[in-house]
Amino acid sequence: MSNIHSSGLKARSSLLARILTLPIRHVQQAIGSLGDLWRTPFTTVMTIFVLGISLALPATLHLFVKNAEQVSEQWDSASQITLFLKLSTSERSAQNLVKRISLYNDVADVRYISAEQALKEFKVLSGFGQSLEYLDKNPLPATLLVTPTQRASQAQAANALLAKLTNEREVEQGKLDLEWLTRLEAIARLIEDIVLGVALLLCLSVVLIVGNTIRLAILNERDAIAIMKLVGATDSFIQRPFLYSGIWYGIFGGILSYIAVTLLAWYLGYAISDLTELYHSSFQLQGLSGSEALMLIAFAVALALLGSYISVSQHIKAIEPNAD
Repeated sequence: MSNIHSSGLKARSSLLARILTLPIRHVQQAIGSLGDLWRTPFTTVMTIFVLGISLALPATLHLFVKNAEQVSEQWDSASQITLFLKLSTSERSAQNLVKRISLYNDVADVRYISAEQALKEFKVLSGFGQSLEYLDKNPLPATLLVTPTQRASQAQAANALLAKLTNEREVEQGKLDLEWLTRLEAIARLIEDIVLGVALLLCLSVVLIVGNTIRLAILNERDAIAIMKLVGATDSFIQRPFLYSGIWYGIFGGILSYIAVTLLAWYLGYAISDLTELYHSSFQLQGLSGSEALMLIAFAVALALLGSYISVSQHIKAIEPNAD
């Protein structure tokens, strides 16, 4: 009984020792793979730069899409519906209409322009000046400028709001230029599709680049891998350092791409701010946030790990020790 108990303790202690030393082995292999990368600095640096640039392109396109959406939101909130009131509408009825429309859930603001104010503005803008004073009566109607809420600024919602407003009894005609809203949405969708297509192609290139780099590293270590297999090393043990190399490529490539995108946003920010000042706007170019930076690095690691895994799963299994 004592022998059985002692053998059980030895087995459990041996298993516990293996569990405790397993993370240490992984750390040692990860550090060792990093050292292997720096033994070939030119190849490593060139690969990292290629990965960084390949990932920086879709990240930059994402940055432009994000800022374009910010600009389009400002444009959408500034879109207005113009309501021309009937000539027979009195001032009191017009003010009551303003109060009713302001209670709409989809209306953010209502501006009333009287017929007299509209005529004064037309005199200034048209250039006819005093020649309009010879008219027997004012031909211009009172006008309401209705600003929809952000939710109602899209083309379909704005069209539905226009239909509701034109049903008011004081309204003669309503006008909303839906064409530019439709074009804006179509352009935004086109840009998103382009970004997605380019991103997929560049992500595929990252996988292929890392896979080819790991393949060359495996071929350079072909004899050493054959010897390791000859002494009993498993494929998973041999593959692990190359997988760690792929992870390092992803980390450094992701960091480099984030730096490149940040520098580009900082450089373009000054030019854009100078341009927007000419239009009396305060638009500021937004860079990548902290969460977006972490997602970019994690995505780079995932792509690089995928490329390295495809390479090692094919080429290391193909290497067999020579019996001679």
